Amino acid sequence: MPVVVIANPKGGVGKTTLATNLAGYFARHGHAVMLGDTDRQQSSRAWLGLRPAAAPPIRTWEINGDHIARPPKGTTHVVLDTPAGLHGWRFADVMKLAHRVVVPLQPSMFDILATQDFLTRLADEKRVRHGEVAVGVIGMRVDMRTRAAEQLQRFVEGLGLPVLGYLRDTQNYVQLAAHGLTLWDVAPSRVARDWEQWQPILHWLDGGAATQPAAPSSPSAA
Repeated sequence: MPVVVIANPKGGVGKTTLATNLAGYFARHGHAVMLGDTDRQQSSRAWLGLRPAAAPPIRTWEINGDHIARPPKGTTHVVLDTPAGLHGWRFADVMKLAHRVVVPLQPSMFDILATQDFLTRLADEKRVRHGEVAVGVIGMRVDMRTRAAEQLQRFVEGLGLPVLGYLRDTQNYVQLAAHGLTLWDVAPSRVARDWEQWQPILHWLDGGAATQPAAPSSPSAA
């Protein structure tokens, strides 16, 4: 049972956006997916409360921010949303469960600096070093024409971690989330550009090798 952890100790970087859309992808493909939320704000659980009954089901378990449990029997895929400031015993428990860790990161020098120690710690984790857990970074709200995008790619490459993809800043995510929906719950023509950006990410999450996105070229001033 694959467990995908969405983690970054910095708040406001798009963890819940990634977690809900990934859970929606698994649900769309008929998997018994569970979306766990270890954040005290319980944003993912609140989103599930908005999800239409006709949409592919996504379950959650009764859990709070001070206790991380294993999902119940029958679950085939787990997506775990985590809080800002993830550290200590909570970080250790999450890493025991994880098969893949996805780190959303915005192309801001402030975000990069705030996440640097966390990524270094992830790379040094025993299960990561032994190949039991794979770690990848996703650039969030990225305009590939900017110098900021180029800086983000250089930073992540320097850590020896793959950049799985870049997701643009679009109202699609905001508007769908307001109705408990994901990119996979609407007509592909409505979100075609976003589906395309997700393909290398999904390939890696489904067990494929990371394929490096095209490097930013001819950036303009950020």
